[in-house]
Amino acid sequence: MRAVQVVGYHSKLEMTEIPAPSIEGPFDVIVRIGGAGVCRTDIHILEGQWEEKSGVTLPYTIGHENAGWVEAVGDAVRNVTVGDKVILHPLVTCGLCRACRFGDDVHCENSEFPGIDRNGGYAEYLRTTARSVVKIDDSLEPADVAALADAGLTAYHAAAKVARDTRPGDTCVVVGAGGLGHIGIQVLKAISGVKVVVLDRNPDAIALALNIGADRGIVADGNHVKEVLELTDGHGAEAVLDFVGEGGATRDGVAMLRRAGNYYVVGYGENIDIPTIDVISTEINFIGNLVGSYNDLQELMALAANGQVSLHTTKYPLDDFQQALDDLDAGRVRGRAILVP
Repeated sequence: MRAVQVVGYHSKLEMTEIPAPSIEGPFDVIVRIGGAGVCRTDIHILEGQWEEKSGVTLPYTIGHENAGWVEAVGDAVRNVTVGDKVILHPLVTCGLCRACRFGDDVHCENSEFPGIDRNGGYAEYLRTTARSVVKIDDSLEPADVAALADAGLTAYHAAAKVARDTRPGDTCVVVGAGGLGHIGIQVLKAISGVKVVVLDRNPDAIALALNIGADRGIVADGNHVKEVLELTDGHGAEAVLDFVGEGGATRDGVAMLRRAGNYYVVGYGENIDIPTIDVISTEINFIGNLVGSYNDLQELMALAANGQVSLHTTKYPLDDFQQALDDLDAGRVRGRAILVP
């Protein structure tokens, strides 16, 4: 089968032919890929940022946001059958450790991460397990929802925390209205009562944010912190949901936060630099977010089936993988780029 592989760090991906995956265990599921999301993490992988953390052996197939159709199942699989449309939780998890018993799959002590530390979905087929497949509604198509498997799941996981920790009428500043941010905005509007204020450097991204339900959009042109403070009567926002995490976003985010407010970190790339006395004197909290659980993914797909969350996509044939990565890196993609085999 065709597969797009990492052959070396600081090098371009290469299309190659490799054997198609096969059933190896009773709970295995082979999925024919209908869409694979192109994520900025894929760029970070090529830059070598994940080399030490993942420990993956090169070459390997990249791609961790995947959806498609069940092609084959192991003898013990009962939750899906051949032909079912599915989206894949990004992790392959054991189901037996303490975290899995709590339904907190993302912290599984024995997890594997297709596309990060083993073969992923920039290919025609992918092997996962029964624990990782979520059937999707007949009204949804794999290529339209693939990026919800990670970008959407991460955005949902963080936005659901905001919803639990805020009250109707509170303000949540969303930093970044790109691939993750535009999903997080929709989730906040669907499950919380916060006033959603969106910041982005790109006016087109702000226009998209307003079109999908944001209450206020502000172009981050240097005056945005002042504007947020004015909107909140000088107090700052109860929540800042940061999908950027670099380029000064964390400095500005802290400056926009109310006393006893929560800063939800999703994007990464720079350090949070704040005196500890400022943390304790204002009782602000910094909360990390990494993907989400299987149950989070099920809830997100329910919102998608109801039309409350939709993914804005640009689709590319699998052969055009380099163009998709180049467009993402250059900021030419609104929403998410999807590779279609």
